Amino acid sequence: QVQLVESGGGSVQAGDSLRLSCAVSGLTFSIWSMGWFRQAPGKEREFVGGISWSSDELHYMDSVEGRFTISRDNTKNTIYLEMNSLKPEDTAIYYCAMNRPYSNYGMREERSYNYWGQGVQVTVSS
Repeated sequence: QVQLVESGGGSVQAGDSLRLSCAVSGLTFSIWSMGWFRQAPGKEREFVGGISWSSDELHYMDSVEGRFTISRDNTKNTIYLEMNSLKPEDTAIYYCAMNRPYSNYGMREERSYNYWGQGVQVTVSS
């Protein structure tokens, strides 16, 4: 059974930092490309960033480029989303997801992802 469990969310002030974690179990984590998505109230879920299975490709949405960093630790079956200089518009539920094994196809597209976590709330107040 594949499980993705996010943690690290919370309520912070604008300008603060948070680090989200996503622990994966149930399959060979190291061969899967991974992504982070978010969904704000009343809005559709959107791509935040992705990391290829080999860690040689990183992709970010424009509004978080330079503020957010994705990384992975294959020894811990975990990916991370380091979020700095947080803004109120970053408020959302954040989801990690598994893309494909040995592939970076469609990393910016939600439909390309096969497994999802339950999400974690991030609230940024001004």
